[in-house]
Amino acid sequence: MARTLPTAVSVAVLALSAGLLTASPAQAATGTITGLAGKCLDVAGANSADGTPVQLYDCNGTGAQQWTVGADGTIRALGKCLDVTGNSTADGAKVQLWSCTGGANQKWTVTAAHDIVNPQANKCLDVTDNNSANGTRAQIWSCGGTANQKWTAPAADGGTTPSAPMAVAPYLYNGWGSPPNPSTITQATGVKWFTLAFVLSNGYCDPQWDGSRPLTGGVDQQTVNTVRANGGDVIPSFGGYSGNKLESSCSSAGELAAAYQKVIDAYGLKAIDIDIEADAYSNATVQQRTVDALKTVKANNPGLKVYVTIGTGQSGPDTSLINRAAASGLTVDAWAIMPFDFGGAGQNMGNLTTQAAEGLKNALKNAYGYSDDQAYRDMGISSMNGITDNSETVTVNDFRTILAYAQAHHLARLTFWSANRDRPCTGGPADSCSGVSQSDWDYTRVFAGYTG
Repeated sequence: MARTLPTAVSVAVLALSAGLLTASPAQAATGTITGLAGKCLDVAGANSADGTPVQLYDCNGTGAQQWTVGADGTIRALGKCLDVTGNSTADGAKVQLWSCTGGANQKWTVTAAHDIVNPQANKCLDVTDNNSANGTRAQIWSCGGTANQKWTAPAADGGTTPSAPMAVAPYLYNGWGSPPNPSTITQATGVKWFTLAFVLSNGYCDPQWDGSRPLTGGVDQQTVNTVRANGGDVIPSFGGYSGNKLESSCSSAGELAAAYQKVIDAYGLKAIDIDIEADAYSNATVQQRTVDALKTVKANNPGLKVYVTIGTGQSGPDTSLINRAAASGLTVDAWAIMPFDFGGAGQNMGNLTTQAAEGLKNALKNAYGYSDDQAYRDMGISSMNGITDNSETVTVNDFRTILAYAQAHHLARLTFWSANRDRPCTGGPADSCSGVSQSDWDYTRVFAGYTG
């Protein structure tokens, strides 16, 4: 199950604030949507007829500027829906008011970065020509992070941003692959949390970044500082595909728990992620050592949440570690699967991901006696963006399929390998791009819409 480079498979031990990974069902919220120059999104002439233009206009408190952002993805005014004309996905397609149909051209996601995205087109609500004059039409356009695409809208969950910011934490790897600046990603997408890879053994039971860089004071410390300055946090990931594993180097569960604790203490962590991927983890002794160490860490760190991310086949994961954890009394906050490297190109990776996730749900029900709802809320998906090691292509549209599944079932974690790869290829170093045609941060932008 290698992700290109030191892959990320996660037994994530996340110390997150209570209740932040699971959100109550979203409720509709009503108010103004303000954008360029502080002006309001407005229905021209307060006319509720189908086809009425939607424009920018001075805020005036009228019903033509009262928009309801619904949990169903619609944005409504005067009893009708914000609609992309002609069901178009092209840059420059104008938006209008139209009777609500449930169509994809009437679905919108308000992101933490203050974009309003039409998922069907993967494009942003945009003020035409960056013109702040009254009456300027609203349209859709490729998302660019510009001021004419930034909106402040009432949130469907009653807040102003998605309600599950910690659940979406793309992997970021400093070892190679031309690491991106997390500030750039946060500014473009609103995503503030990152899974920072990888903590490994230096050959002994001593945690270091990639088994060679010091825990504090180096580039990884700088990344932590940057992410926190932006209002987010990091989830250090233990393990991955390459290098020496602490779980093998440490000779006992007590030593392994102490190694985990050293990292937790070094950064005052809310979260850690343990990446279970390499062959070393298939050893029964190593599995049990890991399970027992996690039980100790949880006992010593109240509120610490544990995610376990493992490989999977098309029908679900191998259940040996799940069953061992259940038998040992270890409950975790999310078992996440890596639904890729199934073998072969040309497959619908979005559908295969949801199929594998259903297999995980059944495994958790069998091991822990969970209901369907409990199992879903104890699950995560850790995908791979772009072309995988097995030449599969996970598209931006596949990410939309995964997002819809996660939203429907309130999954605890939604991530991918990696932020480094969420860029088009321009001849950079290995693992620095997705291998598909895209704009920077397209995959991150999709998952940024997750509300838990």
